[in-house]
Amino acid sequence: MTLHWLKGDSPARLGLAVSRKVDTHAVGRNRIKRVLRDATRHLRAGMAGGDYVVVARSAARLASNRQIREAFERLLRRAGALPAVVADGTMPPREGNEPSSSLNAPGTLPGRAEPAC
Repeated sequence: MTLHWLKGDSPARLGLAVSRKVDTHAVGRNRIKRVLRDATRHLRAGMAGGDYVVVARSAARLASNRQIREAFERLLRRAGALPAVVADGTMPPREGNEPSSSLNAPGTLPGRAEPAC
C-alpha cells in the first residue's frame, strides 16, 4: 500500500484507490476498500487531521483482512499520522537513580568482576 497524506486542521478524511490491476474482480476490490474503511473508522480518533489517500497494491489481493488492517496501521504509524506504540521493556526498572558501579567506576572494565583478595 501507498499512503498520500496532506496534513490539515480538518478531521481525517479517507480516499481509496484500488484499481483493476490489484484485483480483476469487483468483489475483491470492494473487500479491500471495506477493510480499509473499517480500519479507518476504528483508528480515526487517534489519527492526525488531514486528507489521506491510500493506493492499494496487488499484494493486497492475496492478503487476509487482518494483514491488510495491520499493514494500514503500520503505514499510518510510519508516516506519523498515528502516535507510535510505546513498548514496555523486558528488563525490570532499576531501583533508585544511582548508576551501576561496574559500568561507571574508573579503572574497571564492564563485565569483569573485581578479584576477591
